[in-house]
This record gives sequence, structure tokens and C-alpha cells, in this order.
Amino acid sequence: MQQRTIQKAVEVVGIGLHKGEPIRLRLEPLSVDAGIVFYREDLAMSIPLSPKAVIDTRMATVIGSEKGFISTIEHFLSAIYGYGIDNLRVIVDGNEMPIMDGSAISFCLLLDEAGIAEQEASKRIIRVKRPLEVRDGEKFVRLLPAERATFDFRIDFAHPVIGEQSEQFVFSTQNFVEEIARARTFGFAKDIQYLQSQNLALGASLHNAIGLDDHKVLNPEGLRFDNEFARHKILDAMGDMMVSGSNILAKYESFAGSHRLNFELTSKLLSDSNNYEFVAVESLQSRAFEKSFA
Repeated sequence: MQQRTIQKAVEVVGIGLHKGEPIRLRLEPLSVDAGIVFYREDLAMSIPLSPKAVIDTRMATVIGSEKGFISTIEHFLSAIYGYGIDNLRVIVDGNEMPIMDGSAISFCLLLDEAGIAEQEASKRIIRVKRPLEVRDGEKFVRLLPAERATFDFRIDFAHPVIGEQSEQFVFSTQNFVEEIARARTFGFAKDIQYLQSQNLALGASLHNAIGLDDHKVLNPEGLRFDNEFARHKILDAMGDMMVSGSNILAKYESFAGSHRLNFELTSKLLSDSNNYEFVAVESLQSRAFEKSFA
């Protein structure tokens, strides 16, 4: 299997979740082994993707430095994971990614428009060699060695619409598009009101999130999946794992995981070479992982 970039540059304009202002997103091909590189066009500032670039995880995954940052990258990165993109320049003209409809499907459509280009080098992924876990009380995220990339997420919210939910997902590009990519982020009306009073979440609406009051879903169209909340947590986890810079071959498990725990997990993974190895996909004993990108 070869490394991947896109065939042609594409761009789209969407609203930023927090400022509520238009953000222009442009994707451009990059050469072999260049990786995923974010670029703040308004600051002429590049931010190569890695856990070392993460500066905040409180409400989203944020990369950058004191000179500038880009927020809410996880939905976009889940699509990059799903399509197996290795090398890409991601250009924005503001400090956040456009929220689109609150899921990853718009980014999938953008990648479909760009087309996938195979490159003259083998695709290398991170293979997890031993179990790793990060906990916060009952909450945890973990990675386990596996021959297929899978995601198992459980949540438990004291809300009548959510309650206990779970989703078990065996990764493939097709499965991602059909089962995960359309799952939207969600928020509670009382929290949104507070955030907007603090000049945050100014772009949040029922067009880009599932809204909930104390009893029900506020979106007139309802949910896209019965367990859309758990599916979106997998979407987030895939994006957060992609912060490592590569697809990861492992079984991911979580109960009530968060961006912070995911960041701590990828940091822990890459902190010790005994935890992982970079391997060419064609060298794997099982061909299942390679076929998942077909």
C-alpha cells in the first residue's frame, strides 16, 4: 500500500464554532513523507501535526503555540484517518476549523472532490506493541495490540435521551463513511447559553450540533442514529488518534473518554519506542488492515 495525498487542491468556506465567523479551508497535496501540516494563512504560520503541537483540550483539540493556534481539528482529522491520508497541507485563515454540520461528512465530501492520489512510497502506520491506558477515576482510554483497527466506546450521561450508550466499530473507509462520519457533536442548551455569554460557541446552532434541553433533542429532524452520541465519540477519538500523525493499528477502548485523555494516550504511546513501531502496511501479517482502505 502506498502513501496518500490528494489529487488536486480544494477549498470550502464554513462557520467557525466559537467566533461564529466565516473560515476558509483549503487543502493542498504534499509530497512523500511531508505529513499533515496545518497552516494559518493570516499569520503565515505552519503547524506540523503531532501531540507536541497540542496546547489545549478543554473543549476541543487545539494545536499551535503562543504565536497562533487552530482549534477544533478533531472532526477534520477523523476524515483524514478514515481516508488514510498521509501528506496534506491544511490551510485556514483563522484560529479554528469550520464546524460544517458538526460531523465529519462534509470533510469526506471535500476529500472525494479532491480525489485520492497514491504516491511513490510505502504507507507506514503506527503498530501498537503493548497495552497502554490512561485513567481519570472511572473514565479511561486505552490502546491494545490488534490485527484490525477497532474502536469501542461507552458513555453514560444522566440525560433521558442519552443515558448509557455504546458503539463497536471495525475500521474501514466505507464503514467510517456509513457508520461514523455523519454523527454530529452535541451540546446542552444551558451550557451553550453560558458559553455564548463568555463570547464562546458564537457559531453554535442546530445546523451544526445536536441540541438538548433537560428532556429532549431540540433539532426538528431528530437523530441520525439511535446512538449518535456514542458514534460521535468514536469520531472524536479517531481524530484525536490522528494527532499522532499516522493511522494507528490497535484496538481503542474507552469509557467516557475525552480530548484530554486521548491527548495523554497518544503522548504516552509515542513517549517510549517500546510501545510502538512504524511499519509498512504491506509488511503486516494480516492483509485486513490494508484492505480496509480499499
